[in-house]
Amino acid sequence: MTEPTNARFPARDLCGTMLVHRRLLNESMTYRARRAAIEARALRYEQGRRAPVRTEVVTIPVVVHVVHNRAVPADDIADEQIHSQIEALNRDFRAANPDVAKVPDVWKALVADVRVEFRLATRGPGGEPATGIVRVATDRHDFTVDDAVKSGVTGGSDPWPSDEYLNLWVCRLRGGLLGYAQFPGGPPQTDGVVILNTAFGTTGTAAHPFDGGRTATHEIGHWLDLYHIWGDDDGACTSDDKVADTPNQADANYGLPSFPRVTCDNGPNGDMFVNYMDYTDDAGMFMFTRGQAARMNACLEGVRASFLVSPAAKEAPVKEEHLTRAMPEVRHPSHDGDVERLLQDSERLTTEVLNDIRAAIGMVGGHPDR
Repeated sequence: MTEPTNARFPARDLCGTMLVHRRLLNESMTYRARRAAIEARALRYEQGRRAPVRTEVVTIPVVVHVVHNRAVPADDIADEQIHSQIEALNRDFRAANPDVAKVPDVWKALVADVRVEFRLATRGPGGEPATGIVRVATDRHDFTVDDAVKSGVTGGSDPWPSDEYLNLWVCRLRGGLLGYAQFPGGPPQTDGVVILNTAFGTTGTAAHPFDGGRTATHEIGHWLDLYHIWGDDDGACTSDDKVADTPNQADANYGLPSFPRVTCDNGPNGDMFVNYMDYTDDAGMFMFTRGQAARMNACLEGVRASFLVSPAAKEAPVKEEHLTRAMPEVRHPSHDGDVERLLQDSERLTTEVLNDIRAAIGMVGGHPDR
């Protein structure tokens, strides 16, 4: 991952999110219907036909499941490494990362403060005091994209309620994977993000060139409904990430490319390889765009609206002193009208999905969802 361009770099997926997405599309009519409704909502935000409700920062409670091989002590990463990841996320999602200054001038005006912060949960599902860290010893050597790490029955760790907490699983992953996420709209029992233990945080076992915490930034981008910036069309230049202000590009970029890198006739500025949703080294990605922030808003005010109104999200936030600039006080929707609208939107989305499912079942002759 240290080559300056794509030349000589082996083509491989560092992120397994699209593998999970395609599997769920094939397995579940419910997932297909929910994704269609989520995309319709995102399009309204993208086109400016729908304006965001929230004007404040939302803080998302996080539980980190450290699933470690009992024979390998280093797999049981330290609290310090976990805290370093939360700090990195808060810098990246607030555009408070110092390296944002390295964004090429042509894109500086597009840099977005997503107005999302993260903190380790201080209360468990039953209201009990918690650290937000769960440690589970396993006999498994490693895991893959089959979600086994998300269940104690298969050697992993059971999730906390996914409508109140962002579940992060940290473990060994095989096949060169750095991590994977589940797009919104999938099964609640597997909702969350999985990260390789040597690509998590900025200290401890975090290993160059993935020691900047950006794997989790990338995967949580997926969890908030962002696609890879190149559209996952194997270089065809026919698909994109459904965000207007990110240039279409042929494929993933690796290592540390030089600006400009032109593909898909996207000159003169070329690929936005500094975007968190590409595959570059941690030291080469610095930004989300305004269009990506709008798409994440559509997700947070739609299918993930529970994080704006849930009891866990309303807990007093832990002060973050790591940010490189002063951040506004973290508040949540305080106007009854705003909360009411969000709840109505969530209910409306559910109704739309159910109608889509009924229609789809009718088209296939009444066969139940697989």
